[in-house]
Order: sequence, then structure tokens, then C-alpha cells
Amino acid sequence: MSLTLYLHPLASFCHKVLIALYENDIAFEASLVDFSNPGSAAAHIERWPVGKIPVLHDSVGNRVVAETSIMIEYLQRHYPGPVPLIPDDAGPQLDVRLWDRFFDLYVSVPMQKIVGDRIRPEGATDPFGVAEARATLDTAYRMIEGQLYNGPWITGDTFTMADCSALPALFFATIVHPPGDERPMLRDYLERLLARPSVRRVFSEAQPYFKFFPYREAMPAHFLEPMS
Repeated sequence: MSLTLYLHPLASFCHKVLIALYENDIAFEASLVDFSNPGSAAAHIERWPVGKIPVLHDSVGNRVVAETSIMIEYLQRHYPGPVPLIPDDAGPQLDVRLWDRFFDLYVSVPMQKIVGDRIRPEGATDPFGVAEARATLDTAYRMIEGQLYNGPWITGDTFTMADCSALPALFFATIVHPPGDERPMLRDYLERLLARPSVRRVFSEAQPYFKFFPYREAMPAHFLEPMS
């Protein structure tokens, strides 16, 4: 097996790449990165000095591939499967890349700001930064709601890399900052994402770790129980 994905099962950006792998049934080995273990953390920093996860290693050519969008493009080029996650035509490609970055930057990043603030020590929280993050999510939800009038998936009729990005971003973001009843298209979209077999597999593997999520009291109860 040539591919190894270094990850943690609770990390939303890892979910994005796992969905892409499972959509195309690409064989790989999953290797847990435990940042609480000095040896595991040091080995990962040696692998990718900025210390972020996930990181993909391809033993063919001993290549390290970092950053989730680059990993998915790399997989499509070198390990193609039946579900093309990036279209061939230049125009649709730009749409997919735009919305992929949109979910990473304007949904995942503010979500992580809110989550991270909850686990800061007393006296070190950032209420102003959290308020900014919530405002960014409100704007993002409004834009997503409008975009979804174009089709069942975020860029139209086809599931793409942008939807791989959307699922973990929206799942955790809507827990820490619910979008409200005025976003029915967004809610229905999230339900479609959650119904995909690739997503169900990712969440089944992540389920034992959901109890460590700082907002677990707001998580739907069935996600805290073993998934079939």
C-alpha cells in the first residue's frame, strides 16, 4: 500500500480528505497523530514542520503532500476513481475551487475559533474574536443558502471537492453556531451530505472521539452513540 494518511479522527480537515478517499475507494493506511504524545508530535513535525494535519505520504517517489485541497487534487491525478471530484472544464473547476476555499476559510476557520476559545484557560478567552467568528458564519450561511438554489450540491448537480470541504465545516459549525430556521436550503444540504456512504463511514470512525468535542452537549445525541 503506497498511501499513508497522517490524521486524527476528530479533526474536521482530516474528514475532508477521508471523504475524498472513500468516495473513490482508494486504498490507504491511516496513521494516528497524537499531539499529546511527544514522540508522535515530534515525528509529525519532522514530516511536516508546520505541524498541521492531515498529511499524505506516497511511498511512490517518497512524496509528502500537504494541504487538503492539494491532497484531493493529487489523488485525482495519481489515483483516479469513478467519482471525479474536480471537473475537467476550466469554468466549473474555478467554481469548485472557490467553494472549496470558501468552506475552509469562512466556515471551518471561524468554527475552529469558537471551539478553540472554549478550551482556553480562564482569563485568556477572546470574546471579541468569537463575536467576529460568529458574524463571519452568519455571512457564510447566507451566501451558502443563496448558492444552493443552483442545485443539490454546492456547485450544481455534481458532488465535488467543494462538498468534501462543506461537510465537516458545516457539521461542526452548525453545532457551535446554529444557522436558524431561516436557512432551510442549508439544513437540507447538510442532511444530503450526512446521508452519503462516504460521510457515514467517516463519522462512524470518528464517533468514539466525539465525546472529546468541546461542544459535545450541543451535538445531536445519535452522533455520540455507536453508528451502524
